[in-house]
Formats: sequence, structure tokens, C-alpha cells
Amino acid sequence: MIDLPYGRQSIDESDIAAVVGVLRSDFLTSGPEIAAFETAFAAAVDAPFAVACNSATAALHLALDALGVGPGDGCIVPAITFLATANAALYCGADVVFADVDPDTGLMTPDTLAEAVARAGPAARAVLPVHLAGAMCDMRALSPIAREAGLAIVEDSCHALASLDGQGRPAGACDLSDAATFSFHPVKTLACGEGGMVTTRSAALADHMRRARSHGVERSPERFQRGEGAHEPWWYEMVQPGWNYRMPDINAALGRSQLMRLAHFAARRRALAARYADALEGLAPLVLTPAEPPGDPCRHLYNVRIDFQAAGVTRAQVMARLKAEGIGAQVHYIPLYRQPFHAPRHTAGPLPGAEAHYARTLSLPLWPGMADGDPERVAQALERTLGL
Repeated sequence: MIDLPYGRQSIDESDIAAVVGVLRSDFLTSGPEIAAFETAFAAAVDAPFAVACNSATAALHLALDALGVGPGDGCIVPAITFLATANAALYCGADVVFADVDPDTGLMTPDTLAEAVARAGPAARAVLPVHLAGAMCDMRALSPIAREAGLAIVEDSCHALASLDGQGRPAGACDLSDAATFSFHPVKTLACGEGGMVTTRSAALADHMRRARSHGVERSPERFQRGEGAHEPWWYEMVQPGWNYRMPDINAALGRSQLMRLAHFAARRRALAARYADALEGLAPLVLTPAEPPGDPCRHLYNVRIDFQAAGVTRAQVMARLKAEGIGAQVHYIPLYRQPFHAPRHTAGPLPGAEAHYARTLSLPLWPGMADGDPERVAQALERTLGL
């Protein structure tokens, strides 16, 4: 029985009251909680616009669609990320070109982006840097390379809510990108059950995504393209392709309640990460704490680097032994080009940074409800597991 999973939601009575309030209201979906959550979230990340949807996968798809990504285009995606980052490009009919990553951080770098741009050729249309585990890519270095190549930029910030870059700007501000996406899966920093958000500084992109999340429908008379029904109260127009990507008000109410405790969640994650760093110090060099790029990450994952070969133990054995002590762990992520769908389409061969990162990574428990002593408990269990 795992009593210390690698991630867990943190729900309190205020969250429950917010959801119950919606259940007792007139709207379970497409109601006032959506706009209220969007407004509060946009303010939290210092972005002018936020568009809520039913998952982070939908958020990625909406952003790429709004930016005009389509068949024949190439989208550059880091090899170390979850399936959804690449899937969103596929939904648009685009091809995926995998970029290598830094072996320590797992992040796309200027050099790996430049190499992927060259490999993608003139078809390259967009790049999706991933802020892995809460550590942010160097967008001030990546953005000029992407813009020089004519690429749209969508930041996959699903791990990075409350993280700050090297200049103290929050993930999602979109100072150097067209859009940023967030996840509200239960193990993320803010939980909605399921849900996603896109932030942008473009009113046109926000309008496009709001229509696309609800079947491409326009209901504002001043924006109708045909005049015959403009004065009829039931009239609506489909002006673009779209999907049912709406976020229910139940989820939005939970998200808005959680957002009120974002500062607490972020402080708690940073404090636990600091305790891990102290507890794991004696396990070096076999166990290294997460590499720290510039900035102040709010860690979604505590992804340590372990030299399993030097320790004489496999990662599967380590995870099984930790599980026997009630401690969960996970691997983030298998290089995407190894997946059966992508493997025949990826012709560049193994990417050395991605392979090196994957070989060593292991995510240890990290969530706000952990006790102060839990990082020490995990470190001691890891020490026994490795036979140190």
C-alpha cells in the first residue's frame, strides 16, 4: 500500500464549498464560473487573456489551431515530454520533429532547437518548449532562434504554474511566446479534477480559441457574418471548425478556489524541495538533486538523477523497493521518439541528451500535503534501496 505517492491533490473545505455552490446553482457548464476563473488566472500569471478548456491536451490543440498550424507543417517538440505535446500537433495534421534536450535538466536548449530547426527545414511552423518538472526553459535564448526561423511559439507550461524565469517573470506571461498552456490534473500544482488553460497576449488568438472550444460557434450579434438572424434571440453562427473542449463550471469553481491558495501551494513545494536537497546531499554522486536552470522553479516533480549502473541496481528494482516501503515513484519521461507511432517517423536516430536524461531520471514524491519529515523518509529509503 503506497501512503506516499509521487503526486496527490490537496483539497480543503473551501474547495468542497465552491463545488457544492455550483451544484446548487443554475449552471453546471458554460456559466459564470468560467469567466471568473479565466480572469483570476490571467491576473495570477500576468497575462492579458486566459481561455479555459477541459484538458491541457485541448489547450495545446486550441493554441496550435489558432496559430494556423495545419497539414504539411512541422512542429518542433522536445523528446522528453508527455505524449500530449506531440499529439496536439498531430491533431492539426502537422508533422512532429523531435528536438534533443539538456541531459541534466531535460529542457530544450538553444543548440538543440537550432539543430531541430535545421532538420525540420522549410516546413517548420511552430515550436513547443516544455518547462519540465517546473524548471523553465531559457525563453530569452530560445525565442530569437524561433522567430528568426518564422516559428510560432507555444510554451507547454503544464508543469510550471508559479515558476519564475531568470528575470522573475511567471510562466504563462507570454512575454516571449504566442501562448502558454497549463494543466489542472490532480497531481499538478492546481487541481480541477481535469482541465486546462491557455494564456496569451493576443486578443485575436483568445477570441479564436473561445469559439473553437465550443464547436466554432459565435453568439455575439456584432460579430455575425450573416444578417438574417442578427435580431433573433436564438441565433448563432458557426464561423470556424471547433470542438467540445468546454470546461464545466464545477471544474472552474474548484480551480478558482484552488487558485486562492496558489501562493501557499508554491511556497510548500519550494520548502519541500529544499528539504529534499538537504536530505539527499549525502547520497551524491550516485544520487543528484534536480539540475537548476536560471529562475525560481515551483517544482511539479522532484526528478532526481540516479546512476543506477554504478549503484548495481535497476530503476525497476529501486521503484519496487520504494513501493515496498509505501513510497511511490515515477519516470518522466520515455523519449517520445521511442513510441511505436513515432519511431518509424523519427529518422534522426537516438538523441544523446534525451537518452542520457531518461537513463537517470526518477521522480520522487512531491505535493503540498506531505509532512516536513517526508523528504528525509524518502531519502533514507532510497539510501537503503541503493545499498549505501
